[in-house]
Amino acid sequence: METRAVPCTLMRGGTSRGPFFLASDLPADPAARDAALISAMGAGHDLQIDGLGGGNPLTSKVAIVSRSFRADADIDYLFAQVKVGEHRVDISPNCGNMLSAVGPFAIERGLVRAQPGETRIRIFNVNTGKRIEAVVQTPNGRVTYEGGCRIDGVPGTAAPVWLTFLDAAGSKTGSLFPSGRQTDILDGIPCTLIDAATPLMIVRAAHLGKTGQETPAELDADRAFMGRLEALRLEAGHRMGLGDVRDLVVPKPVLVAGPAAGGTLAARYFMPHSAHKALAVTGAVGIATAAAIPGTVAHAVAPEAGPGTPIRIEHPSGGLDLTLAQPRAGGPFEASLVRTARKIFEGSVFVRMPEQASGETVVTYAKSA
Repeated sequence: METRAVPCTLMRGGTSRGPFFLASDLPADPAARDAALISAMGAGHDLQIDGLGGGNPLTSKVAIVSRSFRADADIDYLFAQVKVGEHRVDISPNCGNMLSAVGPFAIERGLVRAQPGETRIRIFNVNTGKRIEAVVQTPNGRVTYEGGCRIDGVPGTAAPVWLTFLDAAGSKTGSLFPSGRQTDILDGIPCTLIDAATPLMIVRAAHLGKTGQETPAELDADRAFMGRLEALRLEAGHRMGLGDVRDLVVPKPVLVAGPAAGGTLAARYFMPHSAHKALAVTGAVGIATAAAIPGTVAHAVAPEAGPGTPIRIEHPSGGLDLTLAQPRAGGPFEASLVRTARKIFEGSVFVRMPEQASGETVVTYAKSA
């Protein structure tokens, strides 16, 4: 066991926060790499008192970035969800909020050359095998984080980062509707099992005795409800071809309901064992995609949603706005939205680097589509 200083940049991306690493600064071996991440974040303790993590899934996230060797991408981005109270790393999902800081980080670390005004960056998400375009504000050829863009769930304003998910369908399962149906019945409950940016299980809130306007704390405190939601999620995992998902963070459960503040629909998103205080970007892409397709649970709540129509998803911290486009009739949707990012500090984090990953480290790898 040795302690090593590893360069990193702590960044806020959207409504998430975590350290960003160059892939070349971490061990190439996946088990050793993830043992280093567990040490860096202080995983295994509810407060993550011995690391950079904030004691919450939204602040226990890691981005690993490198130049891409693909002809259709500039950089590769691997997302890692480091479990707060466990020695466990899950790389099965993408995180769209952290994604919003990937472009600025890549420019500042010399992986992409900034252009005057704004810089368009083609990002390949390693977790899902999908491409996203990011547009970063670079006046005078330098990244700026300052601006007048405000997103709900984040204090203050910052420079906008535009994200376009070019083809989010089948991110983990290879199919938009892995079960072959727009709506499935799970234990008597109509559910939409959709894989767009991330696998989701979408349920009408009323069908589980909720209004869809509850706070995250109220939902988390209802243990009977959370137990039933998890039972449905486990069944959804099997029907989506993901197998036993007890140790995976996908599929993500989502409650949907009619809007309360003039939006398109309301959503409560789970991570999966606690309610998100806002809304994941990948979750928003999946919810909006479902709402645009007749026959889904989300479309029944928001029948006016569709390509070219602004979609606002209300969440506990406000709302998230996005638009869908369908460049080719019958083809995949493209989902566009705006986020912000901030660089908090850069330097080195001291991590315990075992020569081989310890036996208590558990790494959950992505399932191939």
